[in-house]
Amino acid sequence: MSEVNGLHLLTWIEIIVQVVKAFIQLLYSPLFWVVMLLLAYQYYQMYKSKEALFGIKGETLWPYFLAIGSGLVGGLAASFLMVFLGISLNNIGIIWLWPVAILLLFISPRLVCFSYAGGLISLSYLIFGVPHVDVPQLMALVALLHMVEALLILVTGHVDAVPVYMRHQSGRVIGAFNLQKFWPIPMVALAFMVVPGGEFVEGFVQMPNWWPLIKPGGVQESAKVVYQLIPVVAALGYGDLAAVSSPREKSRKSSFHLFLFSFVLLGLSVLASHVSWTAFLPALFSPLGHEMVIRLSQKEGQSGTPLYVDPVRGVMVLDVLPGSPAYRLGLRTGDIILDINGWPVNSKYDMSVALEDSLGFIEAEWLQYKSNKFSRNAIRKGLGQPFGVILAPGPYDAPMVKFSSDGILLRWLRKLRKRFLTSK
Repeated sequence: MSEVNGLHLLTWIEIIVQVVKAFIQLLYSPLFWVVMLLLAYQYYQMYKSKEALFGIKGETLWPYFLAIGSGLVGGLAASFLMVFLGISLNNIGIIWLWPVAILLLFISPRLVCFSYAGGLISLSYLIFGVPHVDVPQLMALVALLHMVEALLILVTGHVDAVPVYMRHQSGRVIGAFNLQKFWPIPMVALAFMVVPGGEFVEGFVQMPNWWPLIKPGGVQESAKVVYQLIPVVAALGYGDLAAVSSPREKSRKSSFHLFLFSFVLLGLSVLASHVSWTAFLPALFSPLGHEMVIRLSQKEGQSGTPLYVDPVRGVMVLDVLPGSPAYRLGLRTGDIILDINGWPVNSKYDMSVALEDSLGFIEAEWLQYKSNKFSRNAIRKGLGQPFGVILAPGPYDAPMVKFSSDGILLRWLRKLRKRFLTSK
């Protein structure tokens, strides 16, 4: 190893140590714990919703702690990437991101995303000159956050998916899974300052000449720029529906599409930091590319064949409560129950009657979803203990949830238009 390469290696080791130290200190920040409480409330609401829809109680805190742990890992990864790329918060327009995102919320909840808000802010600056933002840095931050989100979706996006009944575009009520996740993302970010006279500042780490990959705008090449680490607390959310694929498969596809989007956006941001006239590319691709990812996911959900529907014979399992008699029996999502204790089961009523007559002993036969093989097993169940299975909707079941992408503003305009037309 050459002396220069050895110096660079020692530099990065020192940087990693500084980032880890700053990250650990960030966990003591009051703002971090405020975000934790907000996320705890979100998960509590999800549990209450699951209890209201299906009467499921006794949910564990495992999904919440999994979200915390994966969010911490994602935040640390984001910190390293931010430092490696040289993304700084100077002139990045963070003060504008949330106000614009909240305004977009009034149009549609799904537009509450930095890819839309950041893209609009960047285009406003490039066209009108306001607000003053560093477009490559802002777009790189958006790309980085989505890259971390893609990783979190891949690892935990499918965990604890909530079963729901929804109406398909064909008019049929089908079973599906609502994939909803929230993660705390504590990060160590960068901020720079220009040193007068271009002198080296004692106590700062000397970085390689190629760094940063994304050059800060408005700084002369000859200027001496020094960076400092600052704590930032953020949160990421993910929402999706799995109706024509399993939650795991759906989260894998979503993760791949989102990672591809963020990788292209990051590449365009790096290009724009070196070739200024290409700044329009990431500014346009941020909202349009993200919209394409959303539309692709929606198209897959509408064009595919629903998985969780009422079969010709038997009843299909939509979800099984972990640790329940149904789980111990071996039933899993997608299995088709054919009989219980010798009684044919072709409806929810049939199953409830068979379970009432079971006297604590259950023997069932079902068709396994994964292997397409018949299986039979028997267990003992405590008297009064719930069987612990949620069935796919039958022909007379109503949808339990209604999904709408309209925000407050669109709903108000629709009501105003309807009132105006009826008054004529």
